Amino acid sequence: MDDETAYRAVRSRDARFDGEFFFGVRTTGIYCRPSCPAVTAKRHNVCFYPTAAAAQGQGFRACRRCRPDAVPGSSAWNVRADAVGRAMRMISDGVVDREGVPGLALRLGYSTRQVQRQLTAELGAGPVALARAQRAHTARVLLQTTGLPVTEIAFASGFASVRQFNDTIRQIYARTPSQLRAEAAVPVARTTAGIPLRLAYRGPYAAREVFDLLAREAIPRIEEMLGVSGARTYRRTLRLPYGSGIVAVAERSAGRWLDARIQLTDLRDLTTAVQRLRRLFDLDADPRAIDERLSADPRLAPLVSRRPGLRSPGAAEPEEFAVRALAGRAKSEWLAERYGTPLDQPCGGLTHLFPAPADLLADEPSLGAVAGVRLDPGADRDESERALAALPGMTPVAAALIRMRALGDPDVAPVGETETDSWRPWRSYAVRHIWLDDRPPTGNPQHPLRSSVPA
Repeated sequence: MDDETAYRAVRSRDARFDGEFFFGVRTTGIYCRPSCPAVTAKRHNVCFYPTAAAAQGQGFRACRRCRPDAVPGSSAWNVRADAVGRAMRMISDGVVDREGVPGLALRLGYSTRQVQRQLTAELGAGPVALARAQRAHTARVLLQTTGLPVTEIAFASGFASVRQFNDTIRQIYARTPSQLRAEAAVPVARTTAGIPLRLAYRGPYAAREVFDLLAREAIPRIEEMLGVSGARTYRRTLRLPYGSGIVAVAERSAGRWLDARIQLTDLRDLTTAVQRLRRLFDLDADPRAIDERLSADPRLAPLVSRRPGLRSPGAAEPEEFAVRALAGRAKSEWLAERYGTPLDQPCGGLTHLFPAPADLLADEPSLGAVAGVRLDPGADRDESERALAALPGMTPVAAALIRMRALGDPDVAPVGETETDSWRPWRSYAVRHIWLDDRPPTGNPQHPLRSSVPA
């Protein structure tokens, strides 16, 4: 949008645009989200930025009232398939924290200079600044919601040193870490049963449909659904870069977030675990834009009206999802029992990690071949789908499903449908509406992807 349209959104305090852009106020040196409750500054004192990192790079500090760094991510990065979109997904996943800018550039197939130039030109900040902004946000959340020692928070957030952590917090928030913790408006959790977090989203959020799907798909030992509908908790194990984790997410929404708890064997995996959950629950989607586009189709309008805010869930473990889509439910349960990695400390019904594809190569080569396909957040989706299509036993339907869920593509065309261009770039959401409809569209009594869901 242009600056004048953005300013109108700011004047109306429109929360629908939180995370889509940020604005700075020159007279105060503060940057905010569009819905900030503070008195709106005059137009000539306001400037706009596509990312929080860009605002920080111009010397603006985060507003303490609206906490602009705590908004959902922009849905644009899930839609875009270009280098910038792929880079943003990888930065969110912690690639820069783990591998540096050279690692990011290598995954993208560009030089570090090209990556720096493209991100700076479009977003006003390079990969280091973008990763730094994300680390600072994670640190603030941990400081204000947990009782973790400051030193542990520094490394859990992705900082290389406590000194770097302290300097960044002072620069972005004009507060020391101790002062940020003291300002917490909620009681600080002091429990050893994991890290409590709030996973923000822009509403509405059709939670029941997401949790119903996860309950149907749950594989014993790896996943479980506790409680009754409306108050369920989804729990599962995660294989992470530095270790393993157990995550729990509550169905009951509290305002504009889902309550989660994350237990990790290595705190450095926190950023990756959070982003896995955000993709699984599709928390960065823009339901306003999606519902508006799909409602224009007479076939979909009544379905959208029935389920506003319907999401297209991703996958907590992309490679695991691909294996399960190929193997089917019964064999997936057997694989978890036969080849799964036992947890050092089982928790309730969660006892194993699902086997990595590489662990299946010797005995199950057709399933283990998934190890040769890139399914990480920054993968080129077209290239990955071509690689999937070459695997033994892979069907077009299964490949489309893996692209939709494991690669998080919001615009996967439904197999067998032809007139779907009007649904773009949200065809995956149209598929979800069709799956859930009690009366499928004429001529399509059962959607081609429906039977292949690994449930």
